[in-house]
This record gives sequence, structure tokens and C-alpha cells, in this order.
Amino acid sequence: SYPRSVRHRMTSHRRDRNLACILCQMNKLTGFQGMKTGWGLELDPTLTANRTDTRPDFPDGALQKDRQALEPGLTLRWGVTPNLILNAAVNPDFSQIEADVAQLSVNTRFALRYPEKRPFFLEAADFFLTPIEAVFTRTVADPDGGLKFTGKIGKNAIGVFGAYDRVNNLLFPSNQGSQQASLEESVPSGVFRYRRDVGEGSALGVLYTGRQSGDYFNHGAGVDGFFRLSRTKTLNFQYLHSETEYSEEVADEYGQQRGRFGGDAFEASFTHQDQDWIYLFGYRDFSPGFRADYGYVPRVDLRRGSASVRRMFWGEAGDWYTRLMAATNVEVVYDHSGKLTDGNVEVMGQYQGPLQSSALLSYSRIREHYAGVDYDFNQGIAVTEIKPMGGLRISAVGVYGGAVDYANARAAQQLVLAPVLEFSLGRHVEVHLQQTYQRMAAAGKTIYTANLLQGRFIYNFTTRSFVRLILQYLDLSRDQDMYDFPVTEKTQTLFTQFLFSYKLNPQTVMFVGYSDNYLGLTDVDLKQLDRTFFVKLGYAWTR
Repeated sequence: SYPRSVRHRMTSHRRDRNLACILCQMNKLTGFQGMKTGWGLELDPTLTANRTDTRPDFPDGALQKDRQALEPGLTLRWGVTPNLILNAAVNPDFSQIEADVAQLSVNTRFALRYPEKRPFFLEAADFFLTPIEAVFTRTVADPDGGLKFTGKIGKNAIGVFGAYDRVNNLLFPSNQGSQQASLEESVPSGVFRYRRDVGEGSALGVLYTGRQSGDYFNHGAGVDGFFRLSRTKTLNFQYLHSETEYSEEVADEYGQQRGRFGGDAFEASFTHQDQDWIYLFGYRDFSPGFRADYGYVPRVDLRRGSASVRRMFWGEAGDWYTRLMAATNVEVVYDHSGKLTDGNVEVMGQYQGPLQSSALLSYSRIREHYAGVDYDFNQGIAVTEIKPMGGLRISAVGVYGGAVDYANARAAQQLVLAPVLEFSLGRHVEVHLQQTYQRMAAAGKTIYTANLLQGRFIYNFTTRSFVRLILQYLDLSRDQDMYDFPVTEKTQTLFTQFLFSYKLNPQTVMFVGYSDNYLGLTDVDLKQLDRTFFVKLGYAWTR
């Protein structure tokens, strides 16, 4: 694939844009016979040491040694057959090694989502994918052990996952917002997934998820399906039912129902995709009592309908564009009392051209119900990207228009700018720079200004070793007169992480790292809150 000016692709099979299934068009390889395999066994012992110092008396106190730990761990991977894989871990080190990309949490109602990066969970993660995200492994925080069995035999696919976690991560959803809690309590949990291929390119499946600890439990189960109706049309659906009970203390603190309660969730979508047209229709119905504590479902008590129509125009050799797209999207959301809580009508256009360049413009008319008030406003979005030369990518996102100031429950104007610059210098240096600027105003006055800067710098010594530096800096300024409650006028945070990595293979590794956090307030300059030193050694024994 040569994507520089205009993408040229050379393949061993023809790609038909009027057939929505890409995998169906791949060549089938036959004739492999007499192959011998090993035991398919891999043992990965690890040893992780870390020390954290904190400043309990901020800002004047000194840094004090808070905790240190030396933890051995063991991970096993066994290819029972070429298609069945067993993974097990005892006191595993599920540290991500790389910090999450920071997101602005100012003026948000629903829990932020961070992608999974841990290899133990990423392997065979597609076995647990369903239309409703009922399995989100970031809910597993610090387990004593984990077990996963995945594979496929003929038309049957199976996935089993279990963990004994030392932290119970909970998400309390509603129509108007969500809350989160991390409880220091042991919680065993498990997931069972079965899927069977039906006909040509269709499948039916069942899913169960469960977590239980003391006087808390959450169980969910249901069915789902994917049907390929024709070369261009598909149908997806999933139904889940959950049963939940929180402890009285948790229920009272987070405004949840006492005692056992249940809820249902249903989602369906129909999609048509050919060379020139894409249109899709979706429906989602989550009852107020539905909970997916093993997944990521930050909003319930909704009935959502959506429709989208897109028209593509393809360029010819020598044209100024490679593809143009025009689209219209419509969405409405009602709660279970029949109240219209969200509405959105959007028109958009997109350009794709030489140098992997693209530009998208959209205009939306939005209705949003919050805290008993209906808000109607307009919003525009612009997205652009280009790769003018090898090793260089430039992109930017801009949002401007009306918004809701959730902290003070009033109409506001919002501006968001998010440029990104990525480049490499030769074979050794990689740089990723990103900024997110957000300003919200009402009645001609600025409510707050947030500026988030992130940098990721990598120097690759060889294909086996590198050093990486990550910097994340947030500067948040608020006008105290624009708030109905006390707020800090100025807040600054700085996070740094340094890592040296040496890998013989993906599991025989050595990591040496350091990270710290700084905090600055209105009358306090940036000052270190904590620091952590860590070392991880891992060895892979295979047979």
C-alpha cells in the first residue's frame, strides 16, 4: 500500500466496494498438511518492585515514604490446541507501563472511557465484543489472579474469563449523568461468552457477566446476533437483563435503590453499505434499573432512535479529491417517563485527497434537557488532517457553539481547539504533541478556561530498547463570580513519567521507570505531590 499522494493498493484479490464484508473477499489458503506443533506452553514469571513517596501535609510538608512493595507474579499461556488458548495469572502485574492519554473532565456529566492497554486483556478481546459494551476489562483493577479460556471449534466460539479483584470499581448510571466509585474490597467476577456461526457470515451468541462481594452483586445475561442479510445489508441486536443489589451504605451514599432490583437493555441496528451509499438505523432501550458493572454503560433510562444517510463520491486518477462524502444524522432520546431529553440533527461533509489529507465540517441543531430545563443551541465541528511527508502527521479538531454549563445549570457558549503534531526524526526519535484548549462563557463573561498540554517523546536505541518521556500539564482558570458555589480560582497539575524498556521478546522484558505528580493552586506554585520508582523484570519460558 502506497498512500503518499494517492493511495495505491496491490493485493492478491479484488476488492469490491459493493460488498460490505471485507473478510469475505480474502483468498482462502489450503494445502497445509503434516505440520507439527510444540507444546504451545509459555510461562512468564515477573518480579515488580515499586516505591511511592507522598506529601501528606501539602504544600509545606516534606515528601515521606508512603509504601513500597516487591511482588512476584506468574502468567501462563497454553495453546491447548491451535484454536483453543488458556491464559492464567497469579498475582499478575497488570500495570499498563504507559500512562493513559489525559482527557479534560471539566463540564462533563458521564464517566470518561479509557482504552485497555494491558496485554493479558487485549489477547482474544474480540471474543467478548457485543453491541452493548457489557465487558470492559478496565473495571478489573488489581486482581490476585485471573483466568481466561478462548477459542473456536468449527462453528462454535467460546470465551471464559474470571478474576479475583482487590478493588471493586462501580459505575452508577442515569439519564442525566453518572458517578463512579472504587471500593477497597475483594470481588470475584466472571464472564462467559458463547457464539455460533449461522449460515454464511451470520452468528448468534449468549453472554453472562457477574460480580459479587459481601452484600453486593451484579449479574447480567442475554442473547445477541449478527445477520448478514445480503451483500450490502446487516442486522445487529442484543438483549440483556441484569439483577443488582448494593450494600445499604453504597446505595445511600450514591443515591441508588436499596435492595435487589433489575433492568433490561436492548439494542438493534440495521446497516446498508455499498460503493456509493451508507445508511443505518439504530434503536436502544435501557431501563432505569439496568446495570452492567463489568462493562461501560454510563447512561440508562433512555429510549434512543437514530438514523444516518451518507453519499460517497469517488475520484478518478488525477482528480483533486479521492473521496467526497455528504451525510445527514438524526438522533432523539427519551427517558422512560416519555420526556425528550436529547435531540440532534446534523449535516456534514467530508473531503479526502492527496497526501492522506482530509477535512470534515459539520453543523448540528441540538436539544438537551438538563436539571429540569430544555436547552436549544447550534454547534459546529471542524476536523482536518494531513501527512505532507513521511513521518509527519498534523491534525486538528475545533468545536464552537452552544453548550450547557452543567456545574451551574445554564446556557453557555463553548470553544474547543485540539491540535496534534506527530513526527519522527530518522529511525530513532518519535515525538507526539497534543493540546486541548477549552473555554466556556455565559452572559459575555468567561466561566472557565482549560488548557491541557501533552507530550510523548521516544528515543529508540535499537528494535529491543527505548526510553520514553510523557508529560501532561493542565492549567485550569475559573471566574469565581460565575459559580453558584465555591471553586478554586486557579488549578495546575503536572504529571511526568520516564521509562526505560528492554525487550528480548514481548514477554522477556525489563522496565525501569519513574513518575510523579505536581499540583498548583491560586496561591501555591506547582509543587510535587508524590513520586514513584518502579522496576519490572519478566522472563518468557516457552516449549
